[in-house]
Amino acid sequence: MQYSKLITGVFLLASLLFFGFGLPKNIQKKVEKEIAKTFDVSDFGMNPVSVEEGLNQQLPTRINGENLFRIEQGSQLLGYAFVDQAPSKTAEFDYLVIFDKELKVITSRVLVYREEYGGEIGSNRWLRQFEGKKGGDRVSPKTNIDAISGATISVRSMTRSMDNLLQTIGKLQERRVL
Repeated sequence: MQYSKLITGVFLLASLLFFGFGLPKNIQKKVEKEIAKTFDVSDFGMNPVSVEEGLNQQLPTRINGENLFRIEQGSQLLGYAFVDQAPSKTAEFDYLVIFDKELKVITSRVLVYREEYGGEIGSNRWLRQFEGKKGGDRVSPKTNIDAISGATISVRSMTRSMDNLLQTIGKLQERRVL
């Protein structure tokens, strides 16, 4: 029994080392560029935020150690960055949300959109609707987020993802994880 646990552990470690972890390189570059531009810095660290499994199961958006990061320059906290994917009609798109150190949305970006239609959700004008939102705020295309003709599915998906993220941030603040 002990031996099989050891073999399983070694296999998992070897898999992580072989396959790697973290953001794909093309996404990582875009994230770093946006963070540098947002905070007007060239040298910063992205330190993953971990959430214990019991709490994570209660969150609308799971925090897995590879999607929420503390952005630091030296020992100074600049803010936070969240990177994830949301579904569109037939694929998924990658997006980024950058928060200030008080966890208020500074900016959001669609990093990679993989559909022929609906890419208008990547426009700065539409994404600006999320700026200033903070943990616990609610967003919905029915109440406070504008629709985009021809991008209904993507609008709903991005808005649902942002709403879940804001609820998650609020719960993490309540529990003093952030």
